Amino acid sequence: MAVRQVVLDTETTGIDWKQGHRVIEIGAVELIDRRVTGVHYQQYLNPQRSSDPEALRVHGLTAEFLQDKPVFAEVADAFLDFLGDAELIIHNAPFDLGFLNHELQQAKKAPLRQAVMDTLVDARRRHPGQKNDLNSLCRRYSVDNSRRDLHGALLDCEILAEVYLAMTGGQVDMMGLISTIALPSEVPAASPPSSAGVAPLVGPVSLQRKTALRVIRASSAEVAAHQQYLQNMGSTALWHDE
Repeated sequence: MAVRQVVLDTETTGIDWKQGHRVIEIGAVELIDRRVTGVHYQQYLNPQRSSDPEALRVHGLTAEFLQDKPVFAEVADAFLDFLGDAELIIHNAPFDLGFLNHELQQAKKAPLRQAVMDTLVDARRRHPGQKNDLNSLCRRYSVDNSRRDLHGALLDCEILAEVYLAMTGGQVDMMGLISTIALPSEVPAASPPSSAGVAPLVGPVSLQRKTALRVIRASSAEVAAHQQYLQNMGSTALWHDE
């Protein structure tokens, strides 16, 4: 039976829903059997309030851009339908779930009860004492985040999908597909789309191989250093040539 997971992210007007802050963007990317399918969900929302200056610097979504977008209650059913019963993959899950469950409560909907895999918790377990924010994990696992000039929920989901696959099993966009998921109306990450509005993006997108896979071989100095290391191990080195 196929295993369906959904990588999920939000952008918000501030850092604490308890202070009245709201969700302004939801992004989600579908995985089936640890493969990115190209099916995704994206929705901008009218929070009916302004963003804190610090948050605005992070996501760049202005009140003017968001003013004609739907409120969360209008899209709640479509959002929940997309999630289904899939396991949710979220970086710093308490933040996003706190906001989403507050929005669901305001819309008189039940809170999310899906299984959750928090990649921040997993990264801290794997890399104690190190930075485990998304950019740091991209550097650690050689995931391309060059388009991340501003945070965007859908873009961050694409990146987190690659990080999650690399961190949990070494699968890093081997088909060259993940970064070809188009942002709404092919809008660059550094600027939001026009105020004409963007319909929710739910469905397949065109997937193309980016480039040929690179083979990175050890240099002669690295090979020599490895051989010396094995020699120093003596008979305990299982890989040392006789």
